[in-house]
Amino acid sequence: MSRRILVTGAASGLGAALVTAFRARGDEVLATDLPAPVEAGAEQASRSGVDLVLDITSDDDWAAAVDAVRERWGGLDVLVNNAGVAGGGRVDRCTIEEWQWITEINLFGLVRGTRAFVPMLKEQGSGHLVNVASLAGLVHPGGMGSYNATKAAVVAFTETCGHELAAYGIRASVVCPSYFRTNLMDSMQGSDELVGQVVGGLVERSKVTADDIAAAVLAGLDAGDDVIVPDEAARQAYFLKWADRPAYDAVMRDQAAKLQAADRGALS
Repeated sequence: MSRRILVTGAASGLGAALVTAFRARGDEVLATDLPAPVEAGAEQASRSGVDLVLDITSDDDWAAAVDAVRERWGGLDVLVNNAGVAGGGRVDRCTIEEWQWITEINLFGLVRGTRAFVPMLKEQGSGHLVNVASLAGLVHPGGMGSYNATKAAVVAFTETCGHELAAYGIRASVVCPSYFRTNLMDSMQGSDELVGQVVGGLVERSKVTADDIAAAVLAGLDAGDDVIVPDEAARQAYFLKWADRPAYDAVMRDQAAKLQAADRGALS
């Protein structure tokens, strides 16, 4: 049966891959994203493949999205909160402004969208919230405190929604991928440049594509998974933390030590 789906951050990366995968199944998808960047003074540019401009940090844009869904379909089956940004930095280098920026987008943007659509889902007595977090929501490497914190909050918020909204026929799933090839690094901000270089290298070296993650997400939704860990690297890291905490801690601390060593080498 065809589903009615709204996807945020749909212009590129995992969002675009999810839109393609859902539509290939016959689902109806409203693809949303920010307008394309334009030069100062130019008119707002549209993005190819985007049906509706949606800034997830804007309550007005979310209200307009609800209105658009009501007008187009009369209801919604799946809300995919995918839009997000990359960031991070060691605890003494990541500024409060950087924390506020990443939290406003990665956490509050998703919360705004959920708050906007939950009344509709309650009214119809069905629906599925799909929140894209990250392996960073389950496994917490050094140098990524702000990113880890926002993604862990998304995991916790999703579980809360699943419990709270079950009585209304609403489900909630969270997606936690490891590094995969995407343009997420285009959004990377932070004064700790070394962390950005390390994370960028991990993304570039990954052999996993956004299409791979999208296919695994759809399989996880079909299976009824509440927590979708869609790639092998993510599953191995999460299992290590669960099965052998001392070994996991040793790996995480070794990675942090290498970061500090690389920093000292850059300064010498």
